[in-house]
Amino acid sequence: MILPDYAIEATGLVKTYPATKTTGEMQALKGIDLKIPRGSIFGLLGPNGAGKSTFINILAGLTKKTSGKVTIWGRDIDERPRDARAAIGVVPQEIAADPFFTPRESLEVQAGMYGVPPSERRTMELLNALGLGDKANAYVRQLSGGMKRRLMVAKAMTHNPPVLILDEPTAGVDVELRRQLWRYVLELNRKGVTIVLTTHYLEEAQELCDQIAIVNRGQVVACEPTTTLLSRLDSRAVLVTPEVPVTVAPALAGFETRLRPGGAFAVTYKTGKSSVEQVLAAVRAAGLHIKDIATEDPSLEDVFVSLTYGDPTALSPTGV
Repeated sequence: MILPDYAIEATGLVKTYPATKTTGEMQALKGIDLKIPRGSIFGLLGPNGAGKSTFINILAGLTKKTSGKVTIWGRDIDERPRDARAAIGVVPQEIAADPFFTPRESLEVQAGMYGVPPSERRTMELLNALGLGDKANAYVRQLSGGMKRRLMVAKAMTHNPPVLILDEPTAGVDVELRRQLWRYVLELNRKGVTIVLTTHYLEEAQELCDQIAIVNRGQVVACEPTTTLLSRLDSRAVLVTPEVPVTVAPALAGFETRLRPGGAFAVTYKTGKSSVEQVLAAVRAAGLHIKDIATEDPSLEDVFVSLTYGDPTALSPTGV
């Protein structure tokens, strides 16, 4: 079997919700073009209402698209809907599990719905992998929120799909459970499973994702390898620790300054217009003696804010 280059491919994807008595027609997706490489960990980010959930619901067969083309693992969702849905496992934001079932029963029912023969089911393997083996026969209602979320991941993997979509999987999960979940997800990825992740924890996306797409107002405003995306923000910061701690960030002509803990302050500058030496000269001109300095590269949060809330001209022209 020839494997597709892209786990998911969307071309000209549009979703328009019809007008109601209280609202006008609303276009949630405005011609999305997106290619998610096979075997990658792909981040799908955007503010609330950007269209991420609509996109995921179309993939899952829960929402009917208005126009455009979508393939999942090379299977067109219009021509081969059952095959396309069988190629993905979706972990939704909302916890959806019958409280009167046990985790073992929940997985068995899910596997049965996908037609997995009893001899090929991996119920206990999945539960053990997600740290739920000792809760296999407890009622779901007795599980903590973090355990229920991990159970949702196990349910999504019962039919062994090549693509796993995680929609805010670590929301409300404590640090240790989050680490355990990511260990399992990374192991799945090493075995060839393509991971699509939406998250509001931008540090998480920056650390885990090979490539990131940022969606805003129903359109893809950036889609690049994570390192490339981070390099697009044409600004850097110098963290200055003065000999005498300051209580107010000094005003430096041509630079933005912000107070930091411990009496230090950060100076932001445009790499194409200024240099670190010019920043230091401005600090000295303000009468401050420097004890220590450190440079800071932009974070994914900086890029995200610039693309979705700020001025897009703050980014270099390669991309959007």
